[in-house]
Amino acid sequence: MTTTEAPELTGAAAAAVQAARDHLLGLQSPEGWWKAELETNVTMDAEDLLLRQFLGIRTDADTQEAARWIRSQQRGDGTWANFHGGPADLSTTIEAYLALRLAGDPVDAEHMRAAAKYARDAGGIEGSRVFTRIWLALFGQWSWDDLPVMPPELMFLPSRVPLNVYDWACWARQTIVPLTILGSLRPVRDLPVDLAELRGGVPPARDAKGWGRAFNALDRVLHVYEKRPVRPLRAAALRRAADWIIARQEADGCWGGIQPPWVYSLMALNALGYDLEHPVVKRGLDGLERFTIRDEKGRRLEACQSPVWDTVLAMNALGDAGAAPDDPALVRAARWVVGEEVRGPGDWSVRRPDTPPGGWAFEFDNDVYPDTDDTAEAILALRKVSFPEASEPIERAVRWLNGMASRDGGFGAFDADNTRELCTKLPFCDFGAVIDPPSADVTAHVVEALSGEGLAGTTVVKRAVVWLLKAQEADGSWFGRWGANHVYGMGGVVPALIAAGVRPDKPAIRRAVAWLERHQNADGGWGEDLRSYDDPSWVGRGESTASQTAWALLALLAAGERSAAVDAGVRWLVRAQRPDGNWDEDQFTGTGFPGDFYINYHLYRLVFPISALGRYLGTPRDREAHGHGGDE
Repeated sequence: MTTTEAPELTGAAAAAVQAARDHLLGLQSPEGWWKAELETNVTMDAEDLLLRQFLGIRTDADTQEAARWIRSQQRGDGTWANFHGGPADLSTTIEAYLALRLAGDPVDAEHMRAAAKYARDAGGIEGSRVFTRIWLALFGQWSWDDLPVMPPELMFLPSRVPLNVYDWACWARQTIVPLTILGSLRPVRDLPVDLAELRGGVPPARDAKGWGRAFNALDRVLHVYEKRPVRPLRAAALRRAADWIIARQEADGCWGGIQPPWVYSLMALNALGYDLEHPVVKRGLDGLERFTIRDEKGRRLEACQSPVWDTVLAMNALGDAGAAPDDPALVRAARWVVGEEVRGPGDWSVRRPDTPPGGWAFEFDNDVYPDTDDTAEAILALRKVSFPEASEPIERAVRWLNGMASRDGGFGAFDADNTRELCTKLPFCDFGAVIDPPSADVTAHVVEALSGEGLAGTTVVKRAVVWLLKAQEADGSWFGRWGANHVYGMGGVVPALIAAGVRPDKPAIRRAVAWLERHQNADGGWGEDLRSYDDPSWVGRGESTASQTAWALLALLAAGERSAAVDAGVRWLVRAQRPDGNWDEDQFTGTGFPGDFYINYHLYRLVFPISALGRYLGTPRDREAHGHGGDE
């Protein structure tokens, strides 16, 4: 339904946008980029200490600073979670507990007793995930014999053969390759503590059906092979794995710009004999400093950094808020973004060898792994700026996106047709997404970007629109792969479908609007708890947040809504805004691995409300109800 114009709300929204815009502009770097903290969980900090223990470079100063941060994240019941307000996580608690033991916290201290009791009751070390037990095996706290085997001979499998390294998502393959080295060499380094007080649980049951049963049998065979591998083949496999790793180190020393392959690659190379002064290892260790935050809360490591993503979202927000195309902040940002274009091939080329390179990655340095999501948002952002030098990078990016469509018409984030679910059945894979199939949110961003380039009538976009329409859930929502969760999916898909020419009165849009109206909180905002990835009762339900309220408004406004729901959402944003123009948001609304790993993007709370309020103020006031009668 429509509402009468509320001048006081319009004025309040305009003031909120101005304050938020001023705050955002104050965060821009002199070079033109934005980058806010990417917050995850304390396993990053615990594993950083363990990496340093493995390499023999852990210092007391680093340990005590990290321990201060880790203690600050412990809850009253002694546990640690993977996101703010989430349920206790056994593996995270074990790793945090070990880090505090390294810092000298006594086992009989109240906070340590509480953590140990929870860990034992929840299954102990035996019940922890494979990756936690790998860390413990590196220090003699778990037997390598009791871990699933991933032999380095996998490196010889051609890309057409199942379970070759390119069947894994880019983040998974970069992690698995160094782990094949560690699993083969089975190093055990000194640890000054013992975790006997965390033992005594029961290992999780293995899948005894279908592929799970078959892979359990294969794992037993591989354990036998590990005891007597074919020596020349094993040596060649280790060399190929090491060469593969070294070839993918980025300019800043990272691997993929993310923590897991970074730490495992450093340990794998060190286990092979690469000392701390070897240029590859030294560059890798030096690069970690860029990802380290030190403040009054302690020392913590970012799992990743998102400067390209943050910058293009900020540019889009400023454009939505009415910034002129020649605004100096936008021009400065555009110049930096153009300089970050990826011009060379990467692992994506394995599946798309005939597609010329283009596009953008997520991080400062990640030329091997551009992604379709960042590329789409970068195109949208650059089109908002008067910057002629962006024309050719945009053309290359559009060409690259067209080549990255999967066979079913959708888009994955980093690879095309990375859909072989066989990888997910391995005993090794009990944590995190390991493939990169098309998702609604990524596909939507690509559709919106290509439609903005006048390509809505092309086969690629039409097939992607059909993919999105088929992906709509029975309740009218869309699943959010990279953000929490269905609210994020809605905030991406509805504007994309409208941009591609789907009329606001079509059933898919009407069902989406109805879903959003049903899931609006009584306070006027929207929120969705991350538990919705595991528990359907949480879908569309959670404490109101600035980013999620903005996503809902972006969808409703795109659908032509000028309704009581929209006005209530705008009022919530205005009311919740801080005096400095930002919003508070302790909740994690970003997703790394659905069900396992989550992110608090500290810029989300600012850029998305700016976009939503800007579009609210820019929406024509004389539309018909629901925007009916729009274009085809």
